[in-house]
Amino acid sequence: MRIAALILFLLTSAAARAEDLTIFAAASLTDALRDIAPLWESAGHAELRFNFASSATLARQIEQGAPANLFASADQKWMDWASQRHLIAADTRRTLLGNTLVLVMPRARVHPVTISKNLDLASLLGPDGRIATGDPTSVPAGIYAKQALTALGLWPLAELHLARSDSVRSALLLVEREEAPLGIVYSTDAAVAPNVAIAGTFPEDTHDRITYPFAVTQAGDTPEARGFLSFLNSPGAQAAFKRRGFLTVPQ
Repeated sequence: MRIAALILFLLTSAAARAEDLTIFAAASLTDALRDIAPLWESAGHAELRFNFASSATLARQIEQGAPANLFASADQKWMDWASQRHLIAADTRRTLLGNTLVLVMPRARVHPVTISKNLDLASLLGPDGRIATGDPTSVPAGIYAKQALTALGLWPLAELHLARSDSVRSALLLVEREEAPLGIVYSTDAAVAPNVAIAGTFPEDTHDRITYPFAVTQAGDTPEARGFLSFLNSPGAQAAFKRRGFLTVPQ
């Protein structure tokens, strides 16, 4: 009987492990998805595993065979990249969220500014100051930042003072530590950093619309993975996203 019970336990444990999900998500989704995880698990599902990084990093990791069930990107570009390489189950792709782009400063030194072509960026930076944001060659936050600064005619100066980070959260950390007087991040990131404050919001017409596409990966396509993607559009999950400041996209 003990042997039979042991075998049943091992089989049950194996089945449970098979239902585990690994979520590859843009760094800016960290807090919201960690809020949502207990809701999913309390519904009887296995504990979620997360890998948070730049969308570019995650997409390349998936291409290299890293095990992932779901990919959540901070822009359409990297989801398109994954789709072109047949890394996602195309029929599962959903754009669930939106965000806004903001200029942040250390809270102790913040003062409101109007972001326009008349912004005196040189004065805000000082002689040796840097602007922390994602690397504009690959990190979505940096790509949006370059678009906005270019539209405002501020890119030539900004480029000379750019502190290029591997993710939006890394850029935020530089401002938190006061290693950079300015940062360009998402409003949701600024909201979770107690030592950082928003100085101004970039006009929406200066950059592409900030959207977050989600999709089940081709290699990790299971009923459980599809179930979690559907769960992200449930009232409880959507409320969690809203509490973190994300804009939700009606499905």
